[in-house]
Amino acid sequence: RFLDEYAKHNVTFWAVTAQNEPLAGLFTPPQAPTIAFTAAQQRDFIAHDLGPALARSPHRTRLLMLDDQRIHLPHWAKVVLGNATAARYVAGLAVHWYLDAIVPPGCSLEATHKLFPDHFLLYTEACTGFFMFR
Repeated sequence: RFLDEYAKHNVTFWAVTAQNEPLAGLFTPPQAPTIAFTAAQQRDFIAHDLGPALARSPHRTRLLMLDDQRIHLPHWAKVVLGNATAARYVAGLAVHWYLDAIVPPGCSLEATHKLFPDHFLLYTEACTGFFMFR
């Protein structure tokens, strides 16, 4: 429905993500409008709900998974893309950069790319000044 309503105004989307920062829901106040997903829950949502809905829609919108810190890689990718049903709906992985100093790219991005070379990695959220002391 989201894509349909925008299309009425000639606005299209090349991609959407299953959920922005799926683990943030575990840390936000209860009144915040968010939902928490584990990797397994996101896998199931993609495989059974969002993936099939996008595939049936007239939109050529691609689906990105994760959309959270790269610290969750490659575990998150193994859980979601390790499932053949979910993997066929996912075009790539959306990654945020805020905690990049904690996890070297070889342990996260490179390891994930080696495991799933047919799925692209795209930084989707970043800013400078995130840490007050910098």
